[in-house]
Amino acid sequence: MRYVAWALRILLFVLLFGFALKNTAPVTVRFYLGSLWEAPLALVLLVFFAAGAAAGVAACLGHAHRQRREILDLRRGQRGKPALPEEGAQGSAGRLPGLPDAEQ
Repeated sequence: MRYVAWALRILLFVLLFGFALKNTAPVTVRFYLGSLWEAPLALVLLVFFAAGAAAGVAACLGHAHRQRREILDLRRGQRGKPALPEEGAQGSAGRLPGLPDAEQ
């Protein structure tokens, strides 16, 4: 399985490298206030893909940080509470919890 994963990685690299070599023509990216940037198409695509991925990660960081804080708060609150007794620990096999013992 490891060899298949490496073969797929190499294939993906070769395909992307070939795409970059085929798209070396310069393109002009026009920004506001008359500024512009000329670069090969593959480089422009790579820069904007990386910027989009970074923006996506940054958007998820707040949610992940909030979840981590909530988990830590729950763990702290659980430290002071006693653990639940195990079933059958007091010889209560066959009884339903919360019901009184049946007189025989």
